[in-house]
Amino acid sequence: MGKETALGIDIAKEKFDVRLEVNGKAKKQQFANSPDGYKKLVAWLNLLKVERVHACMEATGTYGEALAEYLYVLGHLVSVVNPARIKGHAQSQMKRHKTDELDAEVIRHFCETQTPELWHPVKPEIKELRSLVRRRDDLVTMRTQESNRLQSGELTDGVRKSIDSMLEHLEQQITELEDQIQQHIEQHPDLKHQVELITSIPGLGQRTAIKLVAELMDIAGYTDARSLAASVGVTPSQHRSGTSVNGASHISKVGNGALRGALWWPAVSAMQHNPVIRNFVKTLQKAKKHNFAIIIAVIRKLLHLVYGVIKNDTPFDTNWATSKA
Repeated sequence: MGKETALGIDIAKEKFDVRLEVNGKAKKQQFANSPDGYKKLVAWLNLLKVERVHACMEATGTYGEALAEYLYVLGHLVSVVNPARIKGHAQSQMKRHKTDELDAEVIRHFCETQTPELWHPVKPEIKELRSLVRRRDDLVTMRTQESNRLQSGELTDGVRKSIDSMLEHLEQQITELEDQIQQHIEQHPDLKHQVELITSIPGLGQRTAIKLVAELMDIAGYTDARSLAASVGVTPSQHRSGTSVNGASHISKVGNGALRGALWWPAVSAMQHNPVIRNFVKTLQKAKKHNFAIIIAVIRKLLHLVYGVIKNDTPFDTNWATSKA
């Protein structure tokens, strides 16, 4: 067979839209985001006599992971792309209307013309770690909500007793999950080594390091530090109109929002305890950057340092990091 057929997939929680071209004719369809929907997609491709596709979808949490794995196992090529790249491609093609069908076509065209890097399934041990970490985070959020309810005004004795009981149960569950996470790390030397490398960076503690390993999944697999930062959504995004009018720069915010939030306080800590970050912040302050922009820049810098220690398999070194600044 010749070149694979580009298949654009716009994924959502309950469904996904697809677009491809067969003999110059556009074909589109919609399927349920479920195992039955995946089978129907393959049956549809067989009906169109499409043997192998290069499927391309945006990285949207876990919505597309099962479909990506399903197609990968069947021998198709799969790319999971940062939404910022798709958005940029749409803007370059002057696509102004926002519909799922159009999104699938934009993704298809991006796949066909840009040949994005190929995706590979997450290692089982990282997938398990991510699941444990996300569950722990969910329970921590629930604990905060219940604690806030205790401060919400007058409560009956029955309600207060119920909240106290729930908080006790949540504390127990969180402790058990944290033990499971630690045991899982200990059982997988590669994960443990990555955590140790990341915690060698002043400002990044054990919990943050574990979350980075779980959410970024394959840090060494990124092409460069910028692409890693883009996956978290802390790369600059600048609006341009025409050829001469430039808007203010902002962060893209397209990426792992939970990870951005988790890095906020570590960034503040690094500003105090990491000499490389302290010098970096002084430069930004001299440039009259406001506090929010400085913290976002520090998060981006920390991700660059994370990429460096993992890619070079070497603990943080102030002199090396300064030379790469």
